[in-house]
Amino acid sequence: MSDVLLDVRGLEAGYGNSRVLFGIDLEVPAAGVTALLGANGAGKTTTLRALCGLVRRHGRVTFAGKRIDTLATENIVRLGVAHVPDGRGTFAGLSTEENLHMGACTRTDKAGVREDFERLYEYFPRLKERRHQQAGTLSGGEQQMLAIARALMLRPRLLLMDEPSFGLAPNVVQDIFRIMRRVRDEQRVAILLVEQNAGLALDLADTAYLLETGRIVLHGPAAAVRNNEAVHAAYLGGDIA
Repeated sequence: MSDVLLDVRGLEAGYGNSRVLFGIDLEVPAAGVTALLGANGAGKTTTLRALCGLVRRHGRVTFAGKRIDTLATENIVRLGVAHVPDGRGTFAGLSTEENLHMGACTRTDKAGVREDFERLYEYFPRLKERRHQQAGTLSGGEQQMLAIARALMLRPRLLLMDEPSFGLAPNVVQDIFRIMRRVRDEQRVAILLVEQNAGLALDLADTAYLLETGRIVLHGPAAAVRNNEAVHAAYLGGDIA
């Protein structure tokens, strides 16, 4: 299907002798947001790491029509897959601006890089204010913004986001999700979002998958997943009104 950017079939992954994913299938369209929901330990983070080649994996993963399940992480990145990991993963000893330059290190279009700096500083004005500040001294919310902005400096076709709201104050989370809506709408970047806050994720997403103990147990349009009684009770805090 031409509108499918990422096609995952029979993905298995784990650590050492422990298997975490048991043959999951999922699709990410070329535009919009796909949410991957599930409880702690369901395998959500492992899914993103497997797609990036960061853990042992088996199965078929196709990105923009090209098999990537045998590629090294750096080669997957070069194809246009950016990963915002849990824990943010900024370079603490570098400045905000140096971190953003690191995100663009594979690019050769200098004019485009300058344009993206201005665009991202418009999205994240706090980062512009702190562009010379060491990343390790930023607040948690600012570090999360920096991690997202650095990933966007790649000009990715697919953005993998792992728990962007984790540990942040509600007002900061709202800011980040508002910016993600702009990225979705203006940049036409496909987003695969792992998020513990199911309500936030389903508000943003077009499509959603539910992962339980390493298996996909439900998927469909985000509105339909939200209205599923079991999902509502387990992840949204009660019965459907």
